[in-house]
Amino acid sequence: MEIFLNPNVDYLILVTGFVLIMLAIITPGTGILEITAVFALIAVGYSFFQVPINLWALFVIFLGAVLFGVSIWRTKQRITLALSLILIIIGSVYLFQGQTWWQPAVNPLLAFLVSVVVMGFFWIAGRKAIEASLVLPHHELDQLIGLIGEAKTDISQEGTVQVESELWSAYSHKPIQQGSRVRIIKRDGFLLEVEKEDEPNTH
Repeated sequence: MEIFLNPNVDYLILVTGFVLIMLAIITPGTGILEITAVFALIAVGYSFFQVPINLWALFVIFLGAVLFGVSIWRTKQRITLALSLILIIIGSVYLFQGQTWWQPAVNPLLAFLVSVVVMGFFWIAGRKAIEASLVLPHHELDQLIGLIGEAKTDISQEGTVQVESELWSAYSHKPIQQGSRVRIIKRDGFLLEVEKEDEPNTH
């Protein structure tokens, strides 16, 4: 258990647990990430009883995380992003109490590298998620009627079709096998009604 008395180790375990929790929220269902994150946080909780933390440093990290979230939602916020990185690094360095109040317990270089890597990962993931949520369909919805697509799954009461480069939820009154050509005959919101289209005569 001596390893948990090392603030650098405790810091790495804490960051790992946080990353695993965020990944579990983003991609739920497997249970592996959740279980691993719980064990990591239990280890950190134990270390907190062995190595006291600075509550003010925890607040600084929280403030940096808030500014980081703002910088993701609002593009061209480089000053906000830089300030959030600085705050998170400072909070990380002083998260655990050193021998004196001014002496950092976590290696500053370690805190810098970990903060940059983790923030870089969540910056890319966050921006991709926001961009995906703002993307509008390429087609005018009313112009979908009559277009030809491909059944990407078997279609009956529900299924998926691809129209050009986009995937749509679809249904059909008659079963359609995966890979068949389909024609869109009706639209209900973002749900398409399709029918099987005869294969073109290649002779």
